[in-house]
Amino acid sequence: MAVPYTFATATTSIPLSQLDSNFATAITLGNTAVYLGNTTTSLGNVTLTGSTLTNPTVTNYVETLYTATGNTTVALTNGTLQKITTSGATTVTLPSSVSGKSFTIIVSYAAADTLTWAGGSTLKWAGGTTPTPTSATGKIDIFSFFQDGTNTYGITNGQNY
Repeated sequence: MAVPYTFATATTSIPLSQLDSNFATAITLGNTAVYLGNTTTSLGNVTLTGSTLTNPTVTNYVETLYTATGNTTVALTNGTLQKITTSGATTVTLPSSVSGKSFTIIVSYAAADTLTWAGGSTLKWAGGTTPTPTSATGKIDIFSFFQDGTNTYGITNGQNY
């Protein structure tokens, strides 16, 4: 069916009542039906790739806390806030450095367990010294990491909570 109105050269808006019934058909974005002329406030199951948000305002933002126990390889696909509970001698392996990435790891000590960070020579701590873990039953240490594409810089947000 031919579209009865030319949009490319329109100089004024076209009332919806003048459009044929084909324009009443929804398009699907993600898993949300969107209709011409209606306001859509949320979209489900939409993935944006290669997009840049400039100066966005986010209201009521909540991060998902990913949890793991024992030796853990941090995967940022699980989120940027991760809680690792120790189980004996625990090694936390950090992801390769990606420019602009940052994440926080909460370490919860199940016992007087040892904690080792695996990040190779690209893991940098202030003063060149890896912080000493609290390693006491029921205590928590919090660390944040910032990446520049070459190195991962670790900081201690607080220990012995």
